[in-house]
Amino acid sequence: MKKLLAVGLSAAAAIPARAIPAPALMLGSVLSLQFGQALGKQLAGAVGAPGAVALRLGLAAVLLLLLYRPSLPRTRKDAALVLAFGTAIAGMNLIYPALLLLPLGLASALQLLGPITLAVLTSRQWRDVGCAVLAGCGVWLFHVPHGAGSSLPGVLAALAAGAAMAGYLVLSKKAGARSAGGGPLALAVTWAALLTLPLGLADRGAGLLTPRVLLLGTALAVLSAVIPYSLELAALRRLPVRTVSVLTSLEPASAGLAGVLVLGEDLGLVQWAALACVGAASAGVVAPRSPRRGGRFARRPGEPEESGQQAGAQLLEGAGEKTRDVHL
Repeated sequence: MKKLLAVGLSAAAAIPARAIPAPALMLGSVLSLQFGQALGKQLAGAVGAPGAVALRLGLAAVLLLLLYRPSLPRTRKDAALVLAFGTAIAGMNLIYPALLLLPLGLASALQLLGPITLAVLTSRQWRDVGCAVLAGCGVWLFHVPHGAGSSLPGVLAALAAGAAMAGYLVLSKKAGARSAGGGPLALAVTWAALLTLPLGLADRGAGLLTPRVLLLGTALAVLSAVIPYSLELAALRRLPVRTVSVLTSLEPASAGLAGVLVLGEDLGLVQWAALACVGAASAGVVAPRSPRRGGRFARRPGEPEESGQQAGAQLLEGAGEKTRDVHL
């Protein structure tokens, strides 16, 4: 376990190196996050969901502050970005109550509907509507054959985590554009920890401070926060939104794999089909497409292909600024 933590922190520290291909950063984030969530499900069963979240974010904040040594925001705009970023990170941790009530693959698939909706809202083509329907079919396949095992509170918690994840992606991109380092990320995770620590301490108190729980919590913080958040921040500086979304769509499959390998969960053919539907919808909604004349986000001659995606993202951010080319 100690070797795992050392390797994880070394990888996070090496993220700024341009030698690492940007797609490899996202793939590493997906795998680290899903196996971290599998560990988080085990820890949440021992100390409760509030305790697991408190350990994850509290220890991740300490590690990121030591890793990046950030300075405090200098402007109100920077401070507002950090607070919003941290609030989105705290909201994503609603996945842990969902993990206590749902299989890992289902919880992650429901959470992924947040980024899918974000991609749909930034486009104006019928193919995107079809992809949304395909994602809904994936969720239906989970519920109909196994409806008795599905918990409505778990489903709602996973969907709320997905909405927070959509906000996290938008805000992570903004934070990466405003700073060359990981300082905003460290401050945002610290704010998220401040929001969630009181709940964990009130629920378990000194039970969170035993050596075994602290060691597991540190592993959880590294695998599901320090590494993936840092990798995603670095990747979003260098990859178009479309590519990041496609790579993120691998999460349901990796979640199912982590559930099988780490938790011993059994996935039937219908469940794998459901995961395939959600993953295919995620990839299809952001796949390359031919520009159309007169489209709201149609590409102009000589304009980079991803600028249409940037326009949609700016719509959701409410910036109200004129669309401009962004080269990552």
